[in-house]
Amino acid sequence: MTQAAGATPPERKATQMKSEPREAWISPATVSVLIRKELRDAVHNRWFVSYTAGFTVMALGVSYMAQVGTGYSGFAGFGPTAASMINLVLLLVPLMALTLGSSSLALERDRGMLAYVLAQPVNRVEVILAKFLGLAIALLGALAAGFGAAALLIARQADAQQVGLFLRLVGFSAMLAISMLAVGMMIATFIRSSGAATGAALLAWLTFLLLGDLGLMGSAVMFRIQTPQLFLTAIINPTECFRLSVIGGFDATLDVLGPAGLYASNTFGPRLPVLLAVILVTWTLVPLMLAVFRFSRKPL
Repeated sequence: MTQAAGATPPERKATQMKSEPREAWISPATVSVLIRKELRDAVHNRWFVSYTAGFTVMALGVSYMAQVGTGYSGFAGFGPTAASMINLVLLLVPLMALTLGSSSLALERDRGMLAYVLAQPVNRVEVILAKFLGLAIALLGALAAGFGAAALLIARQADAQQVGLFLRLVGFSAMLAISMLAVGMMIATFIRSSGAATGAALLAWLTFLLLGDLGLMGSAVMFRIQTPQLFLTAIINPTECFRLSVIGGFDATLDVLGPAGLYASNTFGPRLPVLLAVILVTWTLVPLMLAVFRFSRKPL
């Protein structure tokens, strides 16, 4: 058989494809559409709604009990409220972010929804970035609901210093939530099953908590860890970074945190919050980049 125009149809098709202009790697319009989809899914996710309602109710309850315990009747200030909410954030926010990040991707894979989305004119980087951004916005909304409900009730009796402490708590809580969300999404890219991904997220949550205050104290006694190593062990844990940064606003010497806190205060001084913020940002960027790399190359 003779070849038409000196080229077979597949060769002509390949030539036409090469001549077409290449699309942008990430399309902001596509990412925006996918973010809106993630926000709609979050609103209809009963676990996310339950987390949000539970965090809001517990934030109000902790605020009230903190004021009663300090001799006030009702909501009387930001300071005691912020101090009492540190443990609430440490327990609930990482759990919420880790499970939400790990389950959202794994559940869509199990239900076949992820394959349907990827069959559309989108690329994988757009999908996972939009999922992360959409879930991050939803998480920040949940935190705003909890902190905002408490703040509206006590704002009239708070002074400027207490407002600053409360805003510091809110800011570092948001950074902790987003970093844990990135870790959860990274877990989901390495584990296919939704149940196994959720279990791994819970294990990560327990690990971060056990390597926190009580774990550091026990390790220091058992292994006789020196103060610089103890501080290094503390700051590589995102939950401890959060605790150090927020408590630093209440006690500039950090002596309530023992030798590690005193070492941090004496070594870094006013630069410590910046260092802790950088570590939390790193805990966001590194797992997110690993998740993007893994998801863009892993077959469904």
